[in-house]
Amino acid sequence: MAEKLEMMSGDIIKENIDYIASKFPNALKEVMENGKLVKKIDFDVLKQELSNVVIDDKQERYQMTWPDKKKSILLANSRINGTLRPVKEKSVDFDNTKNLYIEGDNLDVLKLLRETYLGKVKMIYIDPPYNTGNDFVYEDNFHESADEYLIESQQFDEQGNRMFTNSESNGRFHTDWLNHIYPRLVVAKDLLTDKGICLIHIDENEDFNLRLICREIFGPQNELGSIVWDKRNPKGDIVGVAYQHETVLAFAKNKNNLVNLDFIKRKENAEEIIEKSKSLMRKHKGVNENSRGEFRAWMAENKKIFTGGELAYNLIDDNGDVYRMVSMAAPDKPETRSHRPLIHPITGKPCPTPAKGWRYKDSTLDSMIKNNQIVFGVDEKTQPNSKYLLKDNMEEMVSSLIYFGGSDDALGLPFDNPKPVYIAKKLISAVCKHKDDIVIDFYGGSSTTAQAIFELNYEDGLNRKFILIQIPELCAEKSLAFKQGFKYITEIGEERIRRAGKKIHEEAGIISSNIDIGFRVFELDSSNMEDVYYSPKSYNQNLLEELVGNVKEDRTPLDLLFQVMLELGIELSAKIEEKVISGKQCFVVNNNDIVACFDNGITDEVIKELAKVHSIYAIFKDSAFANDCSNINCEQIFKSISPSTTIKVI
Repeated sequence: MAEKLEMMSGDIIKENIDYIASKFPNALKEVMENGKLVKKIDFDVLKQELSNVVIDDKQERYQMTWPDKKKSILLANSRINGTLRPVKEKSVDFDNTKNLYIEGDNLDVLKLLRETYLGKVKMIYIDPPYNTGNDFVYEDNFHESADEYLIESQQFDEQGNRMFTNSESNGRFHTDWLNHIYPRLVVAKDLLTDKGICLIHIDENEDFNLRLICREIFGPQNELGSIVWDKRNPKGDIVGVAYQHETVLAFAKNKNNLVNLDFIKRKENAEEIIEKSKSLMRKHKGVNENSRGEFRAWMAENKKIFTGGELAYNLIDDNGDVYRMVSMAAPDKPETRSHRPLIHPITGKPCPTPAKGWRYKDSTLDSMIKNNQIVFGVDEKTQPNSKYLLKDNMEEMVSSLIYFGGSDDALGLPFDNPKPVYIAKKLISAVCKHKDDIVIDFYGGSSTTAQAIFELNYEDGLNRKFILIQIPELCAEKSLAFKQGFKYITEIGEERIRRAGKKIHEEAGIISSNIDIGFRVFELDSSNMEDVYYSPKSYNQNLLEELVGNVKEDRTPLDLLFQVMLELGIELSAKIEEKVISGKQCFVVNNNDIVACFDNGITDEVIKELAKVHSIYAIFKDSAFANDCSNINCEQIFKSISPSTTIKVI
């Protein structure tokens, strides 16, 4: 018989149990619960296996904790019966785009994405709601008494999302925020590749706490540091320090997998500096004191714009290359390094040797002299330096400081304080340097991330992809957005992506056909399946007979297809080909990974044509087969034509 799909989010607890069982099989036990054998972990056995590293319950330890933390962990691991339904009318280039915009609570969406995008996301880039005393929207409920109060005071929006003003007077000021962010980071971490990096914007209210929980989730050994974004605009009307910065925390999935090139940024003014040197050489007819002097003066004039790493490249060599001088003195004194004096090329006399010798071997020094990589002084009295050409060093380490005091107009849309595209591009480009790298932003907000990716792809052609998630938060009735006809934040975010794509299309012209400026829109919803699908035992026989099928009446075949794709690990951006075979609507997904037909009364002719595709999976509705005989006949047809295909039903 065909296997039945679960049509639920992945079971993280089962995965953890299976992992522990693979390492400590003697800790896995089977116990009887409600007449069924259930696999469970015997913690007494596990403690024995780890006896010398297990912390006693009464033993003091350094840890980050808060009220309801255990419930927050359980929330991260719990399963849901939800699904993501495609919305073609909101999408742009639905059939071809690889970008996704998902409307819904980000925790539920992350759970649904987890199995499909496990280990596929290069960058998590989020700007979560800051704990500033503003309305904070989410669905995670921990205290019944608090919920009752919220119901009585009508602090829910039309979608049933819990809303409250999380002011300092609230005794759970930090607790509520931590309970919100913790499970989302736990689930999102699993999406990162082995070289994945997470960057999180945060202000002073939760900077300290967020750093601690990130160390717990990612491991302190995977902290990459923090970036201070100086916004050049100190907060007013405050007692104490007037903050004019926010922090960007950086953590890796596994820092040991990273090399220097995995988290560096391009010297953003390098091309301008090189071009300026060329224009001055043209102006002064070659490399001479006039072109060199004017170049140094121009660099000094721009010291507030250029970074420290760029400012050092203020020299032009005889070949017309921009360079900087770097000391060749050894930081220590190993025997392998050279201590020989270097001979001045004009005076023929030895130059001073560093006290600890040169940082290079004799053979390396010979090669550097031959290739004109050493800079000598006017005579032998000056210690030589090595020459670093700017054209060979166009990238630099990500600095702990970013200076940017501006903001974006969000392409004319009514967002409050949208994150600047400049900042997003700087950070995304430092992490995502390969074709098809995926960036996920599960606080989509003003869709700055999407516009930044469009612009970066236009500039370098790398074709990065984004997944944006945003809860459909209501726009306040007094807001400019509401007055302009926007009901939900998601509507404004989607419109910004459309405008950003249109802007790229207008600027790039015919080249824009090679740039993905589209996006597929999905809405988080309850499962496509009726409750009887998950708990048939709770329904009596008479009611079961009245049910025609186990799929909700308002759900389309495309809805079903995407839920199946999520369960089978096929990306939501996969190409979908629709076919009509003998009057039945059929789908071929992702270069024949899946063939599917959710119509009833499927004939042998339809089955034969689908079998000829030789797909990995073939998916049908259980009710599509009139009886067990027709079901078995389907299996026999596939066994004859495509024996490697796995048949599954919903």
